[in-house]
Amino acid sequence: MFEECLYFNSNALARAVTKIWTDAYKVYDLSPPHAFLLRLVLAKPGLLPRELAAELSLSRSTITRFLDSLEKRELLTRKPAGTDGRELQVFPTEQAQAIHQQLDATGAELTHQMRALVGTDDLTSMVADIRKVQMMLDDS
Repeated sequence: MFEECLYFNSNALARAVTKIWTDAYKVYDLSPPHAFLLRLVLAKPGLLPRELAAELSLSRSTITRFLDSLEKRELLTRKPAGTDGRELQVFPTEQAQAIHQQLDATGAELTHQMRALVGTDDLTSMVADIRKVQMMLDDS
């Protein structure tokens, strides 16, 4: 009945993927979105919240809530950028740096699992197609 419905099928896929990623990041007591934000800050220390929002395709208010949560857990810190202090840069703490390699290894293992289940070529093609559709919808 819903074979051609983008909404139904993308949400069904998202639920299945979310369960796998949630289970994988549970060991760090992180949700997948929190883990991705933390991994991004670890990879690119000093990003601004608006840059994080753009990279993760999330709203600024969502990023702010995630930053508040991760800062409260002492995984991130925000410092004034430049001389006026109105913008804040985001940096990982030593506690975050201590789990950096494990977080990245978890991400790599998830990719490996998906390649084994779906196939490398199909996974690469599917992710590229999803990103293409997302950009088309964002631009409309």
